[in-house]
Order: sequence, then structure tokens, then C-alpha cells
Amino acid sequence: MKLHRRSARAERRCFVADGPKAVESALSVEGCVVEVFATADASRQYADLLGGVGAEIPVTLVEDRAMDALSDSVSPAGVVAVCRFLDRPLPVALGAGADAVAAGAGRLVAICADVRDPGNAGTVIRCADAAGADGVVLAGDSVDAYNPKTVRASVGSLFHLPVAIERDAAAAVAAAREAGLVVLAADGTGEVDLFEADDLLRRPTAWLFGNEAWGLPPELAELADHRVRIPIHGGAESLNLATAAAVCLYASARVQRGSGG
Repeated sequence: MKLHRRSARAERRCFVADGPKAVESALSVEGCVVEVFATADASRQYADLLGGVGAEIPVTLVEDRAMDALSDSVSPAGVVAVCRFLDRPLPVALGAGADAVAAGAGRLVAICADVRDPGNAGTVIRCADAAGADGVVLAGDSVDAYNPKTVRASVGSLFHLPVAIERDAAAAVAAAREAGLVVLAADGTGEVDLFEADDLLRRPTAWLFGNEAWGLPPELAELADHRVRIPIHGGAESLNLATAAAVCLYASARVQRGSGG
């Protein structure tokens, strides 16, 4: 229960994965899961999942009331896992680490600067995973990657690709460029139209996304190689962060994976 607090998570370097999908994904990462808790009903409903838990990982049955306290969800699914932190060094998330290079990574990365909403952060991680990105960086004063709402919003994707944490957003951008990535800042007033940027999108890319309310600060946007706007054809003022990230990441994936024009 203490792991619902950021300070306790940081001290113990552990967090809670809530729900069968998150637990299943956590179990796929060797050495990640410390312990699993489940209600009696959940142990029957997810018998196959719990039956696959290794002998070295304790599975503890708890009452519904205890699960309500363990879970951050309004309607708990009845199964949670205590997991070890997963964040990776910045070079690995950027595709510059030895294991990432060996895997042919580094083509597509998402850098989130000062993203405060845990649902948005988790959704960007999920979108990056779906688009086949090689890593995500939570930079600057961003929300904790292990906030229960972030973990839940990622729907298991937190366990699928490298996530790095870098307090200095400018340093994250500089590291991306040093890793051979073109940094594209998602900016509603950018000089490049996303739908006319296929030649640019073919290059190894790090997308830079800003805060939900005020976007990218000018000094950070200026560090990017290009500022790219998503055209707005209707009357909407803008797109929210997670939607914009999905559009940009999939635009890169479309071109990089050979289906672009």
C-alpha cells in the first residue's frame, strides 16, 4: 500500500502493476515481479495467468477489502503485482546502448518534456509501443513513470519497451542528437507540415512532445532540428497531447516501415 506514494516507490525502487494485462506483461520481464496478490475470485478467473507464475514468485490470496486497498482502480480486477523498477539508461532508450544497437533499435523514440498528467504519459508509452518505437524518455519535470495511473494507462506497454527518466530535458534532446536521431518538436506553429514531411520522417527520429497545457518552452523547441505541426482542418484549436503523439508516431512508423508515399 505504501507503494502508492512516490517517495516509497523511489526508496524501494518498486511499484504496483494493477490488473491482469499489466501483471501478465510484468511476468514476461525476467526478474521484474517480486510478488503477486489476488482475490479468491480472481484466482479462479485468471487461473491460467497465475498458474504460469514461477515458483520463485509468491502468490498471496487476499480478501476483497485488502485488494481494494492495494489497487488504485475504481473497480479492481482482483490481481496486482509488486514489480521492480524498469527504467533504463538514457542511451538505451535512445537506441545508443549496445543491446539496443544489436537489436537494430533507434529508429523512433518519443521524448516527453514536463508531461504532468499520468494518463497522458501512460497513453504516450502505449502509443509508442503500438507504433513500434524503440524507446520513451520522460524528461524534465514529468510525472512519475510508476504512478499507478501511468502504469494502468500504458496497458502493459510500460513493460514492452525501454523507458528512461532524465531530469534535464535539454540534456535528453542533446543526447538524442548525439545518438544520430533527428529531433522533431511537435509544435502547432511549426514550420514543417507533418503531412508533407515524408522525406524527413524516413530518418531516425526522436519526437519531442511538451506539456499538456503550455506545450514546449521556446528554449527547448529551439534545440530541435525541426518544428513540425499537425494540420488542423476543422475548427478545433488543437489536439491533446496523447492524440498528437499518436498521430506523429504513426506518421513516422508509416514512412519508416515502407508504406509511405
